[in-house]
Amino acid sequence: MTVAAGIGYALLALGPSLSLFISVISRKPFLILVLLSSTLVWLISLIALSALWRGFLPLKSTIWWPYAILIVTSIAFQEGLRLIFWKAYKRLEDILDAFADRLSKPRLFLTDKMLIALAGGLGHGLAHAVFFCLSLLTPAFGPATYFSDRCSQIPFFLVSAIIALAFVTIHTFSMVIAFNGYSEGNKVDQVFVPLVHFVAGMMTLINFSTGGCVVGIPLLYLMAGITLMHCGKMVWRRLTENQRQGSS
Repeated sequence: MTVAAGIGYALLALGPSLSLFISVISRKPFLILVLLSSTLVWLISLIALSALWRGFLPLKSTIWWPYAILIVTSIAFQEGLRLIFWKAYKRLEDILDAFADRLSKPRLFLTDKMLIALAGGLGHGLAHAVFFCLSLLTPAFGPATYFSDRCSQIPFFLVSAIIALAFVTIHTFSMVIAFNGYSEGNKVDQVFVPLVHFVAGMMTLINFSTGGCVVGIPLLYLMAGITLMHCGKMVWRRLTENQRQGSS
């Protein structure tokens, strides 16, 4: 392929994230810091996981169950880290609220808390895209492309970019749902996020079957759509309740 194709794959994976960054995150320096710290944390976690699994590599491409174990352990590790990340955020929120009280300034608004969760989720999604997509795109800037035997209909780099976009969407908005679930003690939201993460991760195993990407990718975007819908409903409910409490 050409440089244009390589850039196109990168923009396909990260284009919506770039738009979200420019339109929302970049307007507040604090959100940029949250985004950068979140990206760093999740990249380190992925590197640590890859180091732990390196002793078991290479895995046979004809057997799917070792990959299922890898996915399950990785998701469990990341969901545990998500909880730690939220607890660190809560400590920071308490510090900021105390500082605001000393200066007789208003505390963090609900929208501020949601934007912080959004920035943290975007960092998680960017780390995933960098680790699983951008790191593979170097050959895409060359004169040719590559097709996988299991998905001969679509170039490998295009499949990677499409899957990365789906996971960026899931991770970005899952963080908003998770932070709300932890703060409210909402068990539905607390269970929803790891469940969606687990189902989406296991759906990638469909790509082991011949032509599986034709089925697996739409299912993956179905999970991304469900995540977006759930997040939208949750945000609307919280903002409506907050508005009612403010007017009463």
